[in-house]
Amino acid sequence: MPPSLSPAPWREDAAEAREPSFAPVFPTSLDWALLQWLCYRALTRPRVAVSVSAASIVLLVLVGAGAPNNNTLGMALPLPLLGPMSALVSTTVTTAAVLLSGLGLVGLLGAHSSGWRPSPRRLFAAGAVTVAVITNLTPVGSSDTASYAAYGRIAALGGDPYVITPGQLGGDYAHLVSHTWLATASVYGPVATWLQAAAAQIGGHRPWLTVWLLMLANGAAFLATGYVLIRTAADPVRAGLLWVANPLLMVVLVAGGHLDTIVAALAVCAVHCARNYARPRDDLIVGLLVGLACSIKISAALLGIALLWPLLRERAWGRVARQGLSGAFVLAAGYSWYGTHALAPLSAASHLVAMPSLWWVVQKLGQVTIGRMGTSAAIGIVWPVLALALAWLIHRRMSPKAPPSVAVFIALTFAWILAAPWSMPWYSAVVWVMVALLPRCSMVRWLILTTTALALVHDSVGHDWSWLG
Repeated sequence: MPPSLSPAPWREDAAEAREPSFAPVFPTSLDWALLQWLCYRALTRPRVAVSVSAASIVLLVLVGAGAPNNNTLGMALPLPLLGPMSALVSTTVTTAAVLLSGLGLVGLLGAHSSGWRPSPRRLFAAGAVTVAVITNLTPVGSSDTASYAAYGRIAALGGDPYVITPGQLGGDYAHLVSHTWLATASVYGPVATWLQAAAAQIGGHRPWLTVWLLMLANGAAFLATGYVLIRTAADPVRAGLLWVANPLLMVVLVAGGHLDTIVAALAVCAVHCARNYARPRDDLIVGLLVGLACSIKISAALLGIALLWPLLRERAWGRVARQGLSGAFVLAAGYSWYGTHALAPLSAASHLVAMPSLWWVVQKLGQVTIGRMGTSAAIGIVWPVLALALAWLIHRRMSPKAPPSVAVFIALTFAWILAAPWSMPWYSAVVWVMVALLPRCSMVRWLILTTTALALVHDSVGHDWSWLG
């Protein structure tokens, strides 16, 4: 094995490395507990787990091949179409795909913890075939790729996507963008804009081609990340199940073509370089990777904080300076291309509240009692405090054998996903890629539950809940 992709040094013995049981822990009655136990035992049989996971992918493919419908973009990509689906059928099939993907993942991990050891190469091959199919289908569950394409088209035409909105662009590109985002300038970093512009430059006046290229790039990043994880993780089989062969991520991450995939790829590379530190230039590489990740989505700043945290505790000031300054330089260089006004859309987006969510209920109640401005200010103060409290609780549950930077990053990002007023299922990509590095992590069951729950209410291209606005 090449030294640059050597396994993680925090490997635990086989008994300790087993995934914690997903069996129910709070039975309400003996009969109910017995039923749950029987269902769990059946689900964790390898053939059953694989079959349930495969069924979720088949349903996902049916939705994508049945575009346009209520859960896809209003366009078609290369694979043959089944014909448009009705809103009821597409929503039902998508919901079933999400539920089966979550159950399938529980079964796969449960089978693994019971001794099932599939070949990592076969897991990667299965993931590669699945990604190859999904990336040639119309995006399912999100309209983000349409927004990416529109911002790229604006940039390719010489416009400023941080000022010009998809609605102002007009044409076929704007037609694909969800009405929620037509009047919103880009909230993505300059590196994301350059990637989008490159795709739009090739796609030209054909938005379907731009979207397709973005889907292919996302799929390539997903597979590259899976390869790195399998080669470097403490348990390659577990890493494959949690990423490249993860049916839940196929549904919520790959099918939507989200930029979070690329951020996750940069994150795992940064962690790998940081843990294999040998020379000062490695710190510069880590800073470069973090800066690039932040230049795609600013939320990747949590990665920089997590990587610097153990260095600050060790008072390794030289390493802190090298990583911090190199990351800041990359980020500043990117934003200087457009100017500081490129940060303005981020400020506006920070006040968004997802619907449906508990914060949306708080927002509506607050607007009736203390007014819109007061409610927005109160939410802006409360949710970061709640996120920090959750991060502290999550960090306490992490294994002491986990690398400090990985444990801190998981705690910060998972808490952010749970507490933030605006949270989507694909935001969890960076958490999934980190737990895949570890031989075990008690957060996996909660991560499955959180990602599945968010997907059930948000994997609809923004159509199902528009009436709530």
